[in-house]
Amino acid sequence: MRYKILVSTLLVLFLLTGISAAAKPTITADRTYFDINTGLYVLNGNVYIQVGNRVITAGQAKVNPATLEVWAAGGITVTQDDIYFTGNSVYVYGTKDRATIDGGVNLSRDGLSITADNAEFNWHSKIADFKGNVQVTQNGNSWSADSASYNVKTNCFL
Repeated sequence: MRYKILVSTLLVLFLLTGISAAAKPTITADRTYFDINTGLYVLNGNVYIQVGNRVITAGQAKVNPATLEVWAAGGITVTQDDIYFTGNSVYVYGTKDRATIDGGVNLSRDGLSITADNAEFNWHSKIADFKGNVQVTQNGNSWSADSASYNVKTNCFL
């Protein structure tokens, strides 16, 4: 039963991340189970998800295999190449290739740091929309705004 839960969770998270079939996901947590009352896979304690070069960590996570939604909380991080997101929680809309990160969001990469109250990221367009108390430091220059949109692929603000 535990093996089926882990394989199903890996499949759902693989679909959510949009990584090619060649990448083998690695998922670990202190406790993993399927909640038959809610239909959610539940991961607790030291959640670690790696697909290709993308790594997601959290204190806890829930996955809905029917809707491809993921809720994670407890000091989340998302790392890919030189991009590093942190926040308090993340909600992934798997079928829409979008994620919402809340609570002290920070995006950092070489020469750039962006902090905000929350952010929405679109894996398809590679655009991150930051809202609320946005602070940007880029190559030694700093500025602030109520909101900012940043394309991680082209490394520029829109």
